[in-house]
Amino acid sequence: MTLADIKAMDAADPLAHKRAEFELPHAVIYLDGNSLGCLPVAVRARVTEVIDQQWGADLIKSWNIHGWIDLPVLTGEKIARLIGAGPDQVISCDSISVNLFKLLSAALGLQSGRRVVLSQQDNFPTDLYMVQGLSELLGSHRCQLVTVSADELEGQLTDEVAVLMLTHVNFRSGHIHDMQRLTELAHKKGILVIWDLAHSAGVLPLQLDQCQVDFAVGCTYKYLNAGPGAPAFLYVAERHLPVVTQALSGWMGHAAPFQFSPDYAGAPGIGKFLTGTPPVISMSALDAALDVFTDVDMQDIRHKTKQLTSLFVTLASQTPALESLTLASPPDAEQRGAQLAWRHPQAYAICQALISAGVIGDFRAPDILRLGFSPLYLRYEDIWHSVQQLANILETGRWQEPQFSQTSRVT
Repeated sequence: MTLADIKAMDAADPLAHKRAEFELPHAVIYLDGNSLGCLPVAVRARVTEVIDQQWGADLIKSWNIHGWIDLPVLTGEKIARLIGAGPDQVISCDSISVNLFKLLSAALGLQSGRRVVLSQQDNFPTDLYMVQGLSELLGSHRCQLVTVSADELEGQLTDEVAVLMLTHVNFRSGHIHDMQRLTELAHKKGILVIWDLAHSAGVLPLQLDQCQVDFAVGCTYKYLNAGPGAPAFLYVAERHLPVVTQALSGWMGHAAPFQFSPDYAGAPGIGKFLTGTPPVISMSALDAALDVFTDVDMQDIRHKTKQLTSLFVTLASQTPALESLTLASPPDAEQRGAQLAWRHPQAYAICQALISAGVIGDFRAPDILRLGFSPLYLRYEDIWHSVQQLANILETGRWQEPQFSQTSRVT
């Protein structure tokens, strides 16, 4: 495959026009959208307007005249369209960690007589930490974490399990779980399912309602491009809302928060999962970022992610200098998300050298060079140049320069 062939792919790309909606640094190829998405042009404009006009001039009146109070629900409905959820089931708030705590406690509350939360051994750590913390709080007689390998999950779906908690796309390998199959198998055993969509939302055409998912969480600073520390979201299936309870009973989740009653009465719908005052500036950024998806078909997004990752794998296989890298992601594009993981004993130093060359990826311990492929702003030509830069770093041994082995707090 030649560079001319790849430029032809860009010319035929139905998503090519979306690139202009992002502020992209000059001479940088950004392969880290699976960690932090790029800045949409509309977000800068919205945040400036919120600070200068809404906060600066209109002050507290903005809760009403600019609809600040409605932002958790408004952004939740925009996310719902992207994850296959009907109305009144998604709300934006807090972080994945906090939202997992809410949903885990809610799910366990529906499962009288069951205590086991089943998860994958290499799930993202915060998911496991939340169960561990809840177990310490409630006692192991009410919450007990059991972790197994991905291959063992189906065999561990027993009558003792209360909740199956999984990340849809593995944060290291990019492997995709079969959401529909695992949810169906769990339900046959009376198990409730919580899906973490951190590496799915914005790049996979999800169908939460169709799959009969019970609960889900997700973040918005990766493929949804809402900015560092942007609010997360949670999903609760409509069938559970009338009976489920929320342990973090903050004032914003009250049925009538501005009545200031001393006694908590949860809102009747998804609003009960709010806790504290919404972070207006970051939630406004999220609202603007989601508008980038208004004219986008998620099937086009998925097609391009498969094409981008497959192109990288193909070019890497044709480049002798990359023979020391081992693909740790599924070789079949259908089985992986929008990222590739490459194993190498010196992955950290290689990653730092690659960043210095203008190709930004990230490192995941112990030995993973992780590359993310955000289809709204990446070109196929970027993949060609990324492989060339990576090959040069390995061929010349530039990664061995001392500065590339110096570790930082964030990898």
